[in-house]
Amino acid sequence: MQTEKHIVSAFDRDLEGVQATLMKMGGLVEAAILDAALALETRDAELAGRVRAGDAAIDALEEQVQTECARLIALRGPTASDLRTVLSVMRCAANLERCGDYAKNLAKRSLVLNGMMPIEGAPGSIRRMARAVVMLLKDALDAYIARDSVKAQDVRQRDREIDQMYNGLFREFLTHMLEDPRTITPAMHLHFIAKNIERVGDHATGIAEQVIYLVEGRIPDEERPKASGVAALTEASQTAPRSES
Repeated sequence: MQTEKHIVSAFDRDLEGVQATLMKMGGLVEAAILDAALALETRDAELAGRVRAGDAAIDALEEQVQTECARLIALRGPTASDLRTVLSVMRCAANLERCGDYAKNLAKRSLVLNGMMPIEGAPGSIRRMARAVVMLLKDALDAYIARDSVKAQDVRQRDREIDQMYNGLFREFLTHMLEDPRTITPAMHLHFIAKNIERVGDHATGIAEQVIYLVEGRIPDEERPKASGVAALTEASQTAPRSES
């Protein structure tokens, strides 16, 4: 009995450590997104460069989480809810790693945009969208730590707001392109940046769904709420089969 208690406490201790690594990873991702958006708005090449370089640390933490989780499964043999927890950590880490990639891409495009004609108001709008999606991501991680499925459901619902912001930016960029052909290239870069931020919202929702999986033992089978309009059209164009040329 004493040995069993020792094994359980060792598992809990190891799990606590790997979840702490996950939260550290989340903090780096949140900072990277905000810094990348700030670099875009202020045309700060040095800050953008730091965001790009910092992605390596996020990747390293994701690899650490995956390695530690694999070790936990192999050595501790978790069952039932404990195994669900380990699997959820691995999935959340994968979501965060993709968010880090989006932040890196945002910084990369901001460097390109530094040499192009500015589009008035667009960087500020991008930064507001970035702040909103970082809050969504933070709430998803908070829900994970608290095992709060109600808060997780709220995150799923609020992803619609990110979609709506993306829709508005898409229309704004399209208007600029139609009115002034010189803005086409920078507006396209800004559109891809906005789309990357919208994708971060999807990954925050994915983390929220892991919370529901942990608490209720199921992944929500109801479709995620999505804003109608441009976001839906863009999604459809990306998933539609392409004809052979």
